[in-house]
Amino acid sequence: MHNIQVEHVCGCFKRSGLESNLQIENKDDALAKAMAMTTTMNEDFCGKHDFQLVEDNNNFVISFKQEAPTNTTSGCCGGGCGSH
Repeated sequence: MHNIQVEHVCGCFKRSGLESNLQIENKDDALAKAMAMTTTMNEDFCGKHDFQLVEDNNNFVISFKQEAPTNTTSGCCGGGCGSH
């Protein structure tokens, strides 16, 4: 049995009619359903969050996409490229 779990259920998800904690017997079917859900969430929800799909053993977990850390210094190497 393969599970599709949605972490951090937001308001858009609650209003969408999509379900979390789905159990699907076939792995390929579970993956296809999880991918479709992730696409729907990224394309049809308000856009405040980006969602990612991660496989974890028999689980497919849809969660908020982690943003890359922002670099607080300007320039390509942290010291500025124009300061020679």
